[in-house]
Amino acid sequence: MSQGWIGVQFVLTGVIWGSSFLFMKVALEGISPAQVAWSRLILGGLTLGVFVALRRDTLPRSLTVWAHMTVLAISFCVVPFLLFSWAQQHVTSGLASIYNATTPIMTAVMAGLLFRVERLKLVQIAGILVGILGVMVIIAPWDGLDFNQSLVAQFAILGATACYGFSLAYMRKFVSHTGMSALVFSFLNIGIAAAIMIVLTPFIALTPVALDPWIIGSVVLLGCLGTGVVYIWNQNTLRAWGPTRASTVTYITPIVGVALGIVILGESVSWNEPAGAIVVFLGILLAQNRLRLRRSSRTPDQTL
Repeated sequence: MSQGWIGVQFVLTGVIWGSSFLFMKVALEGISPAQVAWSRLILGGLTLGVFVALRRDTLPRSLTVWAHMTVLAISFCVVPFLLFSWAQQHVTSGLASIYNATTPIMTAVMAGLLFRVERLKLVQIAGILVGILGVMVIIAPWDGLDFNQSLVAQFAILGATACYGFSLAYMRKFVSHTGMSALVFSFLNIGIAAAIMIVLTPFIALTPVALDPWIIGSVVLLGCLGTGVVYIWNQNTLRAWGPTRASTVTYITPIVGVALGIVILGESVSWNEPAGAIVVFLGILLAQNRLRLRRSSRTPDQTL
């Protein structure tokens, strides 16, 4: 696959995942948070299943692989999708997209401290601390911490990004050498999560709905595109560029999410939200060890 096409997939992934927060916000006007998570996983699983069937890809036979993928289905899909859907009842889509950008910092914490798949350098630890500072700026504790629904919702989103960080580190330790294609991996991840949601249907999805074309369209785009096709693109980028470059998609999603929230939903943005996002991005660069001073290529005898 050419680097140019990989670059296109990378940008489209950021745009569509940034739009997902708008899709969730619109969908919540007619269906419950659990139904949003249920719908996107079912539609995403069906979409990926069609691609697997058309390509006639073979699924892994190892029970160990299926066990690891079940863990990832829960930690990377079911739990964070439910948390994001619930939280977006109480926060703007733009703020949710900003918090989503903390995923690389959560990944660094999980990879370095929990799974120990990489050794954290001092600059990366500093990046984690800077990222935490950025989150505090977004939360704005100087306005008072009364733990109303909005603040609880913000912590729920951080719980979701912690799930993402756990999952990405878990993938690296247990699933990275299984030989699965990007399509098969995405299908198992989303498909197993969809199967779990089907089992949970009587408990979470059988509530009244109020549908209109906008809500239906948002659910279809969120499921088939944002939870289906884009997962293949993300895996392609991850395998071609590596986790560090691929994770910079988180720089695109909040820009798209905030812009759509303002333009389409008429949401407002407080000064501390973009300011905190900038601090978080600085923390991400440090946590990924991407801020390095380049050494001069001149030899001592070279003149200016």
